[in-house]
Amino acid sequence: MICRLLHPNNFTSYFLLLVCPPSLPQWRTKDTEYAALVSEDRQQLLDSSDEEEPESSTTAEDQPTGPLSFRERLFVIRGLWRFVLPLGVVYLTEYFINQGLMELLFFHNIFLTHAAQYRWYQTLYQLGVLLSRSSLHCVKIRRVWILSVLQTLNAVFLLFAVRYLFLPTVWLVFAFILYEGLLGGAAYVNTFHFISKETEDRHREFSMAAASIGDSLGITVAGLISLPVHTYFCSL
Repeated sequence: MICRLLHPNNFTSYFLLLVCPPSLPQWRTKDTEYAALVSEDRQQLLDSSDEEEPESSTTAEDQPTGPLSFRERLFVIRGLWRFVLPLGVVYLTEYFINQGLMELLFFHNIFLTHAAQYRWYQTLYQLGVLLSRSSLHCVKIRRVWILSVLQTLNAVFLLFAVRYLFLPTVWLVFAFILYEGLLGGAAYVNTFHFISKETEDRHREFSMAAASIGDSLGITVAGLISLPVHTYFCSL
């Protein structure tokens, strides 16, 4: 959890984009310490919660409590495949590019050394991920499988680019790497957004945790595939 929070994209989203709930203690200056407590919006929320409390208490009794049963977990997992499978494919092809191909996409006799080109690839990739993960308020993509198809085509194209060296300039590689980051970040944020919206309250926490297996498994498989592929291209 701490490692994910320290990731630059997650760090920015957590501290700059997310709105803290009222129950979370926050540091405030003396001038603004009591301003939020007396705001009209806060008061309206409190009044509405007081009015709806009897109704919500009665409906809560009808909901099952306690941990999810094994059958419930299987039911939730079956419903998650339409999200987990595309997310896993996106991350498999994405990290196949990062771990197996990116280091081999370099150009001789230009203003950047081989090491500098690789650093710029990583920077542009992370920039694309940051931009797309922050774009949910602008555009939402319900059909995440489209992103997995596009990322697969991107990986195949760069695989042929490494094999036949037909890209004429490093600027084209910069564009493809940025595009790769945009697709990966968009798949991640849209997947978890629609999971949170389309699952029941009781299943939401387990669904979010189970869906995270998709990207982790995709990254692991990408690493295993990248080992022989990278070795093969280096031996040519």
